[in-house]
Amino acid sequence: MTRLNSQTLSTLAAGIKVPGYERSAVTPGIVHLGIGAFHRAHMAVYVDDLLGEDPSWGIVGASLRRPDTKEALEPQNGLYTIAVCDAAGTHPRVIGSILRVMDANTEREELLALMADPAIRIVSLTVTEKGYCYAPATGELDEKHPDIVYDLAHPSEPRSAPGMLVEALARRKTAGVAPFTVMSCDNLPSNGETAKRIVTRFAALRDPKLGEWVKDVAFPSTMVDRIVPSTTDADRDEVAQLIGAEDAWPIMTEPFTQWVIEDRFPSGRPAFEKVGAQLVADVEPFEHMKLRMLNGSHSTMAYSGYLGGYQYINEVMADPAYAQMVHGLMTEEAMPTLDMAGTDLGAYRDQLLERFRNPALKHRTWQIAMDGSQKLPQRLLGTIRDRLAAGDSIDRLALGVAAWMRYVTGVDEQGGEIDVRDPHALKMHAIAADAGDDPEALFDGLVGLSEVFGTDLASNTAFREAVLRQLESLFDEGARATVAKLAS
Repeated sequence: MTRLNSQTLSTLAAGIKVPGYERSAVTPGIVHLGIGAFHRAHMAVYVDDLLGEDPSWGIVGASLRRPDTKEALEPQNGLYTIAVCDAAGTHPRVIGSILRVMDANTEREELLALMADPAIRIVSLTVTEKGYCYAPATGELDEKHPDIVYDLAHPSEPRSAPGMLVEALARRKTAGVAPFTVMSCDNLPSNGETAKRIVTRFAALRDPKLGEWVKDVAFPSTMVDRIVPSTTDADRDEVAQLIGAEDAWPIMTEPFTQWVIEDRFPSGRPAFEKVGAQLVADVEPFEHMKLRMLNGSHSTMAYSGYLGGYQYINEVMADPAYAQMVHGLMTEEAMPTLDMAGTDLGAYRDQLLERFRNPALKHRTWQIAMDGSQKLPQRLLGTIRDRLAAGDSIDRLALGVAAWMRYVTGVDEQGGEIDVRDPHALKMHAIAADAGDDPEALFDGLVGLSEVFGTDLASNTAFREAVLRQLESLFDEGARATVAKLAS
């Protein structure tokens, strides 16, 4: 079977939607750092929908850590398939908005030169929470992070996303070129403000004058939403049969997609509002709604579901006790903390529950469980703090935290090994080893991670009692029985 690329595009199976514009006329206007599956299922699709109207907004993607995306897409001229999965089947479409993928490790200088080019008006990011090199509990730059220490010592050879952004901005300042807009598309609270705080601090550490200049750079906040599972070999086989060509890295996703954007782009932007994005003055309420209802539920399901023996989210939702627990988490604990006048939170909740049940979307609990130390502060701990301040219960939220604590011990309920992927995995493994089978010792060790929990929760009696109650039940009775008690 032939490989998907520019030459084979016209030979694909009948009915496959392909780019409706002349790709040779498209020029780059966006550099995207962290070109993983989510970006290719989300922002790249919106841009693809607009290139026929304005071809000056093509995307050059950059991988900051691994060359695998470049290796997959380079022989395909940047083309790839997005396959939308629902109960009716799999619906493929070829996306052409990504003109090139660069490996920052081997093409760093060329990438920085491109970011400094006046034609690049937006640099966007999906580098995950850990890519910002910040302390999740405070949202501040982690000045002791190894990549930050290296980048400050070697500013022209940056490794980190903040280092890349500041070096490119410094080159534009020197050349008298207006700064690009920095657009975070990661699941961070007030992601634009968080990115600005991190980047301006890094710039100030490099050069106080540069730090002052960077303060005037636009960092619009966004809220992004689309469920994107990891691609499997079975997915590749299915897509190949559907389109009539091999695609090394198709993207599987759901029909739903949402993008809310703070409309602040002094150097210009594509007409995102024409293809379904919401351009608003304040993204924060939408961010809180998504982080607390979708992401908080997702993480709680991931840890407790994995411990309960469920591999996929739709399997978790097929268990009535888990489904009731998640419904209660959103309805009784998350929704009361949100101020969303004019938004039907109940309808949003029901839509989420239906998305979680999608049988065609094989979203692994293990995948969602990655990097929990970076995710918990935004997804669960903020809601918990608001509930505690109001004197309200946190039973289901506490289960999410307790299930994470049980999960990061690295041992499942059958005594098997859990492959814990987290920046603090070694530290947490040592804490778990010291704690043994003592839930209280495990709690005390993990809650002492101030980069995750801050300094307030460790001494909060209500938080301690609620999490310990769920943690002890997870050790004594297991995840399914613990969830069943909350659902009863």
